[in-house]
Amino acid sequence: MTPRTRALVVDDEPLARKRLRELLSEFEDIEHVGEAVDGATAVAAIDALRPDLVFLDVEMPEGTGLDVLNRIVHDPAVIFTTAHDKYAVSAFELQAVDYLLKPFGKERLERALERLMPAGGGAAGRAREALETMREAPVTRIIVRDRGRLVPLTVKDIVRLEANDDYTSVHVKGKVYLVYLTLQEFERTLDGAKFLRVHRSHVVSLDHVAQFTPADGGRFELEMTDGTRLPVSRAYAKALRERAM
Repeated sequence: MTPRTRALVVDDEPLARKRLRELLSEFEDIEHVGEAVDGATAVAAIDALRPDLVFLDVEMPEGTGLDVLNRIVHDPAVIFTTAHDKYAVSAFELQAVDYLLKPFGKERLERALERLMPAGGGAAGRAREALETMREAPVTRIIVRDRGRLVPLTVKDIVRLEANDDYTSVHVKGKVYLVYLTLQEFERTLDGAKFLRVHRSHVVSLDHVAQFTPADGGRFELEMTDGTRLPVSRAYAKALRERAM
């Protein structure tokens, strides 16, 4: 028999804890082992109970989620629960850490559990990095998921980004990775001096532009260092001329 995942819920809101407890009861492979209501009790509970998974609120009395992660010895997998807007939690996605944006339902919880990475290999450390990333702009490193693996990418190696519905395709060194952020959300996390939107569907690294080719109507075509040719729409041509020419 496959062992059940032992989960601890950390949240200062009684209704939030109750709701999550009810949702978890619908998953046979999850065992709810306890709750904590603030940062101090969370640290004690995590190290005493040693859960496989912690649902961790970001903002709490007596210690934030970051404080908790900095103080624990045990290394559980972490899924953040937060009321922050999606821009704020983009940091979580960029570190390949799962999150639940309040309010959430069973379907969203199920997706987070499906994506859950094993607790080993510094899971709590990745979660801590995600919270620290929220304090920093722009980011210099991201972690992407690739067929069950976590792959670190240096932002300076990114050639371009392309909108792909609710995802962004990240093109780097001949490979493409999908990140669950819109292009606009991704753009907010990057260094505006290095990355520039040239089309509603494309953001490029100016360091990876090989050449410019003039086109009709004041437009341009870019050739990137990976050989890709991209159109520069009229709306973005002026900004490109000012920044890169």
